[in-house]
Amino acid sequence: MKIEVEKAAKRYRNEWILRKIDLQLLSGRSYAICGPNGSGKSTLLKMLSGYLTPTRGKIRFFHKDQPIHAADVYRYLTLAAPYIELVEEFSLLEAFQFHQRFQSLLPDINLQGFIELLGLPASAQQKMIRHYSSGMKQRVKIALAICSDAPIVLLDEPTTNLDRQGVEWYRSLISQFSEDRLLIIASNVDEDFDFCSEQINILDYK
Repeated sequence: MKIEVEKAAKRYRNEWILRKIDLQLLSGRSYAICGPNGSGKSTLLKMLSGYLTPTRGKIRFFHKDQPIHAADVYRYLTLAAPYIELVEEFSLLEAFQFHQRFQSLLPDINLQGFIELLGLPASAQQKMIRHYSSGMKQRVKIALAICSDAPIVLLDEPTTNLDRQGVEWYRSLISQFSEDRLLIIASNVDEDFDFCSEQINILDYK
């Protein structure tokens, strides 16, 4: 997979949030989008996901050197972020089944394997998501994203609401499942991304 960003910029009303972004992002590498709060990290990640379109410039996706149509980009990526919510009326089983309607999980992961990866109490399986703690919800979001069978994984502030044990769990999940994928993490917390091979300083595009 490859993402090419050519002179991309984003404006909200009369304010330019980001300008003149030129990037080439490749499978097998991990990228950290770094910068202070409110600097545009999430905006860039949303553009890379197709959630937002750039005001100027282009973002192109390639699979095996063949361009991907904009309408099909969602098939190749997965995203976990604080602004993306789980369906709180679902049980864990229903959330798992609902997710698979849109994105398959990695071949070796079935429902039981997914539950074991989450490391949640057995009682959590019967509860609706709305009764989960914020940390439990974050685990489900992160696990669904990282364990999806997609070559591009986008994570925005992944350790939000995770305790120390949860942070270690997140890093273990990354270690197990990020090889040969294109991993992009937006955060200003070192533990979220200090394993990334490259860093993108968002302030370079202000």
